[in-house]
Amino acid sequence: MTYRSPVSDILFSLKAVAGLPELIAGKLDGDFDWDTLASVISEAGRFATEEIAPLNRTADTVGAAYENGAVTTPPGFADAYRRWAEAGWGGVSAPAEFGGMGLPHLVNVACTEIWNGASMAFALCPLLTEGAIGALKTYGARELLDRYLEPMIAGRWTGTMNLTEPQAGSDLNAVRTRAERADDGAYRLFGQKIFITYGEHDMAENIVHLVLARLPGAPAGTRGLSLFLAPKFLVDADGTLGARNDVRCGSIEHKLGIHGSPTCVMIFGENEGAKAWLVGEENRGLAAMFVMMNAARLAVGTQGVAIAERAYQQALEYARERRQGRSGKGGDGMAPIIEHPDVQRMLMTMKGYVHAARGICHLTAAALDLASHGRTEEERTEAANRAALLTPIAKAFSTDLGDEAASLGVQVHGGMGFIEQTGAAQHMRDSRIAAIYEGANGIHGIDLALRKLPLAGGATVRNQINWIYDVARAVSESGGGAFGATAGRLSEAAEALDGATREMQKWLASDSESALAGASSYLRLFGLTLGAACLAKAGLAGEALAADGDASELPRVALARFYAEKLLPVAPGLARSIVSGAAPLSAYEAVLADAI
Repeated sequence: MTYRSPVSDILFSLKAVAGLPELIAGKLDGDFDWDTLASVISEAGRFATEEIAPLNRTADTVGAAYENGAVTTPPGFADAYRRWAEAGWGGVSAPAEFGGMGLPHLVNVACTEIWNGASMAFALCPLLTEGAIGALKTYGARELLDRYLEPMIAGRWTGTMNLTEPQAGSDLNAVRTRAERADDGAYRLFGQKIFITYGEHDMAENIVHLVLARLPGAPAGTRGLSLFLAPKFLVDADGTLGARNDVRCGSIEHKLGIHGSPTCVMIFGENEGAKAWLVGEENRGLAAMFVMMNAARLAVGTQGVAIAERAYQQALEYARERRQGRSGKGGDGMAPIIEHPDVQRMLMTMKGYVHAARGICHLTAAALDLASHGRTEEERTEAANRAALLTPIAKAFSTDLGDEAASLGVQVHGGMGFIEQTGAAQHMRDSRIAAIYEGANGIHGIDLALRKLPLAGGATVRNQINWIYDVARAVSESGGGAFGATAGRLSEAAEALDGATREMQKWLASDSESALAGASSYLRLFGLTLGAACLAKAGLAGEALAADGDASELPRVALARFYAEKLLPVAPGLARSIVSGAAPLSAYEAVLADAI
């Protein structure tokens, strides 16, 4: 199956859902226009389709290899990465001061989807580097910026995020890696980190590790964590590479999917200690690391979109070619399975998932752009709160949909989907990690419920729900008959979300267990409803184009209707599940006893 980067769909979403042309025309500082940004994204699509996508299957079957501390990436990865870096793709939204393009983050999110659709295993390397660049740019001392940012943005050096340890998992309170102050003004690190993506590889000259560790006498828990920069090779004052640092890869994991991406066990300080430099302030490392983590969360949500898109493309191609059974259209012989209503349902569900999740990720990126580059402080603050609210939804909802779409893709293939040779199973295996790393999705439900609903005294979530109501009203007032019951279903879902939100807000003050019990369902309800609004906005834009004589985007109305009438009606049921609170879980010990 040949993967085609979905450039036209991405551009349509950026314009119709995220409002990028309006942002760059009146709200964002910068010297760029829509045509320039569209051409950048189009070129990214060409590069991904022609240069990266052909490597995806071999990367899965061959995988990364480890021997004596060295890691070899799959055939073609190193050459493709070199061409990718030379083309400047590592600096799409990076500051021009250090060699980046300085474009809106929305453009980078569009490119992130494109790279991951072509090969998620390949794209993980620049994904982590981008986050490391962001953390350094925000918290690094000027000396670190001058020494590390330019080669990282240029792609000559890559970055990693070192949080997890064998005993810690997602609980960073349990981090044990220690840091010691040294006489030379730097620090020395001692400890082990696990699940470090691209912790060692053969694609770049140097690897810049960002590492959470504890200093002597630091407070317990996350308040005592500091963030350090520890390069694979030490960097001399003139920027040239010097001696090998005391950090090495002990092994790589054998994983369910993303076989081409080395997931490393990293060992710091077997000898004199890994030389490192403080990023930010001592005992304030989590604040600096959160810059990287939040960037990665939106990027991982975009991975969910990318894998869903690739699984959809393959399932659609197979359904058009595979003949089995008789069609309701009549005719002699077996029909393509795409003519069977249940296959149509699965394919339209997959496509609806892709477009809904893509719209949410684009809304999140638009908020981040305004938070950084809005022209007034009030606008920047409001946008930052909106981005904070949307980020857990973009991460968790999009990756859940990626899993579901990949599973549907296997189902469309039938028995052949369970056979590795077709490639459908790879998408299902690759996508599964996205709901786990960068915070398992349940953690994001908790984050949304406990930390994001109270933002601005509840005004942030209220504004977002009002936006959904406004979209439903626009469909009701100006949408044509092809929208069917879209306006009504979207209004019902918004009302369900509204009621569930009020109940969650009450529980935050009086019944935290009930809030926790409903958190994941609440995130699902929010994502499902917000995604429907994104599809409806796209449908309205498509209908407007048709009125002007361009009917090519009119099928977006039909997709919005399908999603609203076939997928969105579960929203009131999700709301009822949420408001039942913690009571149904109270007997978990008896229910989960071995005797049952």
